Amino acid sequence: MPLPRLSLTPDGSHGPLDGAWWPRCHALELELPALVGSLDPGYGTVTRVTVDPAAWPDAPHTVTAPDHVIEVAQADADTATHVITLDCGTAGRWELLVVPPDEPDAAAARLLATAADPWNPLTAAQLLARAETDLAGESVWESEGGPTSS
Repeated sequence: MPLPRLSLTPDGSHGPLDGAWWPRCHALELELPALVGSLDPGYGTVTRVTVDPAAWPDAPHTVTAPDHVIEVAQADADTATHVITLDCGTAGRWELLVVPPDEPDAAAARLLATAADPWNPLTAAQLLARAETDLAGESVWESEGGPTSS
């Protein structure tokens, strides 16, 4: 698989998300090793991920990554949808928006950029809902005073 399409907040997050990941397909066992392999080693080793059961209904219980196995857990029903949580042992955890694989390129680029903005106050569900209402082709963030499309 090619390198993952990933955008992380620089120097930590102040909002509900730490960035976004745009997988190419719905096969977690294919996508996850590339995702964790692309993270800076300073983030620690990803030992467990928690996924949205609606987005990953057939997720395996474990995924083999280079040099280790990652436990895969299904999130509780009351947790955020379209989010993957990466647990990195003592280094902390990352909450990433999962951009749907079939999202159009322009919308995905805006979602990746906005989710990685350390001052983004929007949750994954809010970001995706605003992307869906972006019918006119202009950025959905302009009316909120947030990042704009270029």
